[in-house]
Amino acid sequence: MRIPPAIITLVLGMMLVLFGLWVANDVSLLPESASLNAPVYDELFKVLLAIGTVLLLGITGIVIYSLVRFRRRQGDSLDGEPIEGNLALELFWTAVPAVVVLFIGIYSYDIYDRMGGMQSLSMHDHAPREQLASVRHAEPSDQDRLWGGIGIRGSADVLPVEVTALQFAFIFHYPEQNITSGELHVPTGRPVELRLRANDVIHAFWVPQFRLKQDVIPGQQTVLSFTARKPGDYPIVCAELCGPYHGGMRSHVVVHNPDDFSSWLEKTAPPTLS
Repeated sequence: MRIPPAIITLVLGMMLVLFGLWVANDVSLLPESASLNAPVYDELFKVLLAIGTVLLLGITGIVIYSLVRFRRRQGDSLDGEPIEGNLALELFWTAVPAVVVLFIGIYSYDIYDRMGGMQSLSMHDHAPREQLASVRHAEPSDQDRLWGGIGIRGSADVLPVEVTALQFAFIFHYPEQNITSGELHVPTGRPVELRLRANDVIHAFWVPQFRLKQDVIPGQQTVLSFTARKPGDYPIVCAELCGPYHGGMRSHVVVHNPDDFSSWLEKTAPPTLS
């Protein structure tokens, strides 16, 4: 009894999908997760890894099968069959990738927007003080709690940090404490709002363990928010080619327990004039 090709294709497709899901969920390719933002990003990465695995193995398998099955036999000097096309197959391989790309685009944009990728500081600069005060003291939503309070939508407990990128360093300024540092210090469990600006060329602020990456563009202030959840020392990398010493443009973020962070603020804050 000959098994119909459609059944074989369906079974192989299901096996590919199951294998892709296994790879996405059981193969760890990411660094440790150190922020509340990371798990949501990791879910997107798992989706992309599953889709990529299915496409890689599926396309590679089809190519290898075609090379073997339809190879030119010895002594065969004839042309191939004049096949003009298959409308159903062409619609299928056009519609399915289009749906997948649309889904990935919408999913990625939603996460990027929730991370503050589409937010700027213009709303801070031009909104009335009464409006800012009322918003900052409003109860944060579940999304704001997860993402650390994006822009001025977070709670009053948000820790603002001004980040200046220049060739070839990151400078961190805490306006409320008047502290300037060459490294970023943050507490666990408290939303942090980074207000980024570049002094010269385009840079990129990237913390792999936080799953955060944002371009820092001259003349355009941007906001990036997160909440650290695991104490430690994590690298900050410039992920945008910014000049001959781009590879050396690195810093690090030190995540403290709340008490240790308060001690760091007290020790680092400039003395007040009596």
